Amino acid sequence: MSARRAQRVGQLLRESLSELILREVKDPRVSSVTITSVRVSDDLSTARVRFRCLGDDLAQQRCLAGLRSAQRFLRSQLWRKLDLRRTPQLEFEIDTSMLELESLTRALRDVALED
Repeated sequence: MSARRAQRVGQLLRESLSELILREVKDPRVSSVTITSVRVSDDLSTARVRFRCLGDDLAQQRCLAGLRSAQRFLRSQLWRKLDLRRTPQLEFEIDTSMLELESLTRALRDVALED
């Protein structure tokens, strides 16, 4: 498979997952989840789903647990909704890029204040 196809499938999965989580998943732990990116392997067997949710570390872990418990439901709904030969395995992970950006910004601000 081409990397371009994997990228297109990842975008399609991101949009579909966002809609499914918003409209179909009834678990209150995932009510504030935002899917930030989906990276699909070149063979389309796995999809690494990165997400953010509101709250502290405990809330993030609850969101992760909620998504993992809804994983089979989400995958079955994706299979019904999308026209793919095989629906990728979903692997959820917390998107920490905003925290890293805030940390970097804080460090740069501290350096600028020292000068």
